[in-house]
Amino acid sequence: MITTVKIFFITGLIILFFACNQNNNERLSDNGNCKTDSIDIANYKKQIIVTLDSFNIAAAKADFEKYFSYFTDDAVFIGTDAAENWNIENYKVWAKPYFDKRKTWEFKSIERHIYFDETRNTAWFDELLNTKMKICRGSGVLIRRGKEWKIRQYVLSMTIPNSCTDTVIKIKATIENEIINERSKKH
Repeated sequence: MITTVKIFFITGLIILFFACNQNNNERLSDNGNCKTDSIDIANYKKQIIVTLDSFNIAAAKADFEKYFSYFTDDAVFIGTDAAENWNIENYKVWAKPYFDKRKTWEFKSIERHIYFDETRNTAWFDELLNTKMKICRGSGVLIRRGKEWKIRQYVLSMTIPNSCTDTVIKIKATIENEIINERSKKH
C-alpha cells in the first residue's frame, strides 16, 4: 500500500513538472501552480494602459505632482520641437508655468501598442493620440518598479500625412536649416 502511494505521489509530481514546463513560456508560480507569461503580459498591459491613461488625465487636469509621478528620476522627455530633449528636471522647469496657469494639454489615446523584453521588466509602446494638434504619436519606454510601471522615456511626435510632406518641409526649412547647421558643427 505504501509503495502504491509513493508511486502515485511521484507520478503526480512528474506530471505537474511536465505540465508546467511544456513550453518555454510557462513556469511554476510561488504556490506551485502553472503560471504562463501570457497571463503576466496581459496583467502588465492592463497596468501600463492604466498608467498611460492616468498620466494623460493628470496632464489634462493640470496636476503637476501626479503627472510627474509617472516618470522615473532619470526620465527623458522628447517633444515635437527639435530643441525639446529634456531630462526630467529640465522638463519640469519647462512645464511648470503651463501647469500653474492650468494651460496644459489633453491627449487621448486612439490606438496603442505595447511590447515587452524577455524579463517583462521593460516595456515600450507607441500610440496615436487625439490632441489639439490633431493626431500625434506618443512613444516611449517604461520600466517596472515593484508593482508600478514608470516612464523612463517619452517621445511626442506630430504626424504628417505623406501627401503634405512637401508643404510642411517648405514651412519648417528655414528654422530647421539653422538647427541642422548648428548641431552639425557640434557633432
